[in-house]
Amino acid sequence: MSDLAAPALARPTTASRHDELLARATDLAAVFAERAARAEELRRLPPENERELHDAGLYRMLQPLALGGAELDYTCLITIGSALAAGCASTAWNLTNLASHHWMLAMFPPEAQDRIWGEDRDALIASSFVFPAAKVEKAPGGYLVSGRWPFSSGVDVCQWNMLAGIVRAEGEAPDHRIFLVPRSDYQILDTWHVTGLKGTGSQDVVCNEVFVPEAMTVSVAHLKGGVTPGTERHPAPLYRLPVFALFPAILSGVGLGNGEGALNAFVETTKKRTASYTGARLSELQSTQIRIGAAATKLAHSRRVMVGICEEAMRDAERGHVPDIVTKQAYRRDLAYATSLSTAAVDEINTGSGAQALFLAGAQQRRFRDAHAISAHIAFSADMANAAYGRVALGLETDNPVV
Repeated sequence: MSDLAAPALARPTTASRHDELLARATDLAAVFAERAARAEELRRLPPENERELHDAGLYRMLQPLALGGAELDYTCLITIGSALAAGCASTAWNLTNLASHHWMLAMFPPEAQDRIWGEDRDALIASSFVFPAAKVEKAPGGYLVSGRWPFSSGVDVCQWNMLAGIVRAEGEAPDHRIFLVPRSDYQILDTWHVTGLKGTGSQDVVCNEVFVPEAMTVSVAHLKGGVTPGTERHPAPLYRLPVFALFPAILSGVGLGNGEGALNAFVETTKKRTASYTGARLSELQSTQIRIGAAATKLAHSRRVMVGICEEAMRDAERGHVPDIVTKQAYRRDLAYATSLSTAAVDEINTGSGAQALFLAGAQQRRFRDAHAISAHIAFSADMANAAYGRVALGLETDNPVV
């Protein structure tokens, strides 16, 4: 038996592991907030952030217990992701992205797990799940993969990349597949010159006719909930969740935490501010109070939706139930809506902040830019999410084959 398949030693409960990592994330958020401007200048996370995320065990929060990971419930992407995003959205974005790839690797064939985790259990894996970006050809024992993929967040510090592509063969249905490619086999292009989430370093990557063995790939057909190629080794409900039905939850907590950070900062500064022209205490103005209440309501609803979906999905996995396509598309619909509420809350705060929100020395202008960068992700397009749900609710075939 591979040592990667060895039984885990007794560990604290999932809840206690979660609370410990949440406390660490909350403490780090304040530290990362002080470095947020530097992350923007670097257009990637400062090395200190990377080191402290590793030291805190946060990158491994969804890694199996058998490997020394925390194996938390899926909800941690919201709770821990939002706690960190209250300090720095770029750092939280990369954390939840890269942590989710440990979760996904547990669903790959055992040979892929042995290859990566056997070399380094702290190994970081980037991704780009833009399936049409690849040209894939079948080859003996595997595939030849070429293409240029955008938005590979945190790629500069990663040893591997999960790159998506479509395998097409005459007489066969298209096979949407994910390929594990080592750092030596792809080139990173310096493309991340943007206005929001600047510290994520979400660069393009390129490779040309790279051979990927069959065992270093997984078909999306095996990631739709239930049994996966990795189930025998990692049978926990966490690793039976439908990956792309819940994909928006990997990132939505970042928008939530960014909004909560903005609201908390606004409340604290407003307690002490007076209007520049009238001298009135802003905290005594009903318009200010209404704005704070409106933003807080949006964020509270956003949190309840995000956490509720993750908890529901975990309960389904625990009882061995795979949700139908209508439910899966409802997850994506509601996560897009919840994220739009977080963005709207930041907009409320931005308007209420007046000219103070314009100053580059303050954090609000960054939170505003980050909020809109988050909402620009395709997973949070309300039009696409609502249309996809409407199709299946009407009994039509889904137009998203990976869900």
